[in-house]
Amino acid sequence: MSDSNRAAGDMVPGDGRWWRIGRVAGAALLIVVLLALPLYLPGEWLKVGTWMMTGAVGALGLTLLTGQAGQLSLAHGFFLLVGAVSYAVLSGPAGDPTYIGFGLPPVVGLLGAVLISGLAGAAFAPVSGRLRGIYLGVASLALVFLGFWLGRALPAVAGSTSSGRLPQPFSIFGLSVDVSRQLSSLSVFGVPLGRDERTWYLYLLLTAIAYLLAQGAVSGRPGRAWRAVRDNETAATVLGVSVVRVKAGVFAISSAYAGLAGVMTAWWTGIMKPDESEVAGSYGVTVSIAFLAMIVVGGLGSLPGAVLGAALVFGLPVALPLLTQSASADIGSGTAFSPIVITNFAYGALIVLIILFEPSGMAGLGRRLLGPARART
Repeated sequence: MSDSNRAAGDMVPGDGRWWRIGRVAGAALLIVVLLALPLYLPGEWLKVGTWMMTGAVGALGLTLLTGQAGQLSLAHGFFLLVGAVSYAVLSGPAGDPTYIGFGLPPVVGLLGAVLISGLAGAAFAPVSGRLRGIYLGVASLALVFLGFWLGRALPAVAGSTSSGRLPQPFSIFGLSVDVSRQLSSLSVFGVPLGRDERTWYLYLLLTAIAYLLAQGAVSGRPGRAWRAVRDNETAATVLGVSVVRVKAGVFAISSAYAGLAGVMTAWWTGIMKPDESEVAGSYGVTVSIAFLAMIVVGGLGSLPGAVLGAALVFGLPVALPLLTQSASADIGSGTAFSPIVITNFAYGALIVLIILFEPSGMAGLGRRLLGPARART
């Protein structure tokens, strides 16, 4: 093909335009599907989806920290707790004789919870800026036990382990997680939007914002600094990158993401309640390991992979009971074959298989499958 034809905008194999168009078309199709799903799925499946999105937000933050910057953290459960408690306190009613609250608007409470979680991560800078690898992982794990103790020691802030405290209802742009009042009528294509549908769209909005911000950071100067520190700290220092500052900064950003996921967790469960065990619960060691499993299964450093990993690790335990309602009573009945146990086996086996055969996770597998198609464009 002549240069004049190429200058006129003709697309030929090998110039990458078809691949970019395909990616844009795929993203547009995904957005349409996600927007249409609440119009067809029942409420229980929408709840599964919102729980997946909660995990996706937290996994995106851990991907920035571990996959992009190479810093291992097992403290994600702690920062989830910080976010949930901060929202409950900031937006909780003032003058409550039982619980501390400042009576701020829920939107301000949400932003404040994210900010406080990020500041809590920044306060860990003296440790996160100087340690790496398993040493940072063990040091960060201590925060989970600290959060477990503080949650039980401060019931006026975090609620009691027996009853907890209710998170303040949240509503914005007509999207609401408020279960205490009647919602105004709203419909799309003749389909009325109830509470489950509006919650889906609210979680989708928050997840999309979190993803776009993460994508912008990864593609920009912060992402280049993170990868430089991850690959070679000495070379990064020679290039003028402040290793300590970059490590502390990405830890704060990851903590802010975890704080947002913590607020979404409190909304999803409908209660802010400290864990009764430092291992199990909504903010314990198991949750921190689950987030680490998400990014390993999805592919370290891959934002789409983090979302896929969250869909598997957080989605299976709540989806399996719905899938097996008509199956054997052993599934989901509290026996050894409960959905949670099956999920643990599933993503545990996936981690082993991925480490052995596809270290890049689902993202690497996707690149391998799409590689021939991309090479032809």
